[in-house]
Amino acid sequence: MNDKAKHAHPPKLADDSQGSDKISAHVQARILAEALPHLIRYDEKTVVIKFGGNAMGDEELAKAFAQDVVYLKQSGVNPIIVHGGGPQIAKMLAKLSIKSEFVNGLRVTDKPTVEVVEMVLAGAINKEIVSTINAQGGKAVGISGKDANLMIATRITEMSDPTSNIMQAVDIGYVGDPKYVNPHIVDVISDSDLIPVIAPVAISPDGETLNVNADSFASALAARMKAKRLLLLTDVAGVMDSEKNLLSSLTVNEARELIKDGTISGGMIPKVEGCIEVVEAGVEAVVIIDGRVPHCVLLELFTEHGVGTLVGQENRIS
Repeated sequence: MNDKAKHAHPPKLADDSQGSDKISAHVQARILAEALPHLIRYDEKTVVIKFGGNAMGDEELAKAFAQDVVYLKQSGVNPIIVHGGGPQIAKMLAKLSIKSEFVNGLRVTDKPTVEVVEMVLAGAINKEIVSTINAQGGKAVGISGKDANLMIATRITEMSDPTSNIMQAVDIGYVGDPKYVNPHIVDVISDSDLIPVIAPVAISPDGETLNVNADSFASALAARMKAKRLLLLTDVAGVMDSEKNLLSSLTVNEARELIKDGTISGGMIPKVEGCIEVVEAGVEAVVIIDGRVPHCVLLELFTEHGVGTLVGQENRIS
């Protein structure tokens, strides 16, 4: 465990139970014994976390998430946060009477819209998350993909048709696909006692501001940094089998088979396909996590069975 963690004071985690200070020594010892191997596994390792959905919109869940992130940093882990902000962007566009359209789940982004996107993502949302983490004892720093050319992206000009799977030309404006990641600024921040919080706004080779899907941004960053884990906080429990039971883990080959036979369908297909790409790029595993569960990040990383669905070259690593 690094020196920063040795002298840290962990945050007081939110707990619905009363009298938690009266937990027996035996129970405390058991909890610590279960967590210790995981603490060792992630010591000084990078974990990229995509933060969004209900977890970001609910005050108590956001507070619990901030506590988790602070605890990770103080435990010797290097958490890197990438956040979304679709609902907040939609509210601001509506307030400004700017209409929104979507193509295959991506917001059509003209010049006025991308200006609002950057204002909301890199401004209001980013600083709100930073403030929430800092209020729990952390030292968060907010940046975007434009800072130090962290994320270079190119405009998306073609997309796969969801019914035919044939690539078709599209014009969705200032929407980017990650092409080059320069993680220097993230390394500098993470190597200190600071926690980077990143808005998924990128820069094009021509200097244009581009809106990048937060999952895509986090995936590209995790792959480039060869992170130990990529955690995708969502509003679902994870990947379900044909009987709607949660699958705790999938190998890459198993995930492909479930897509092929139709068990994985709809909006979960691109998410799982993205997980496969990230694993094949060198990240040990990607986990689709239910962000509606308080302290889901700690439960995933520091307990034996975790939460959500882990996608990796092998099944859950014990």
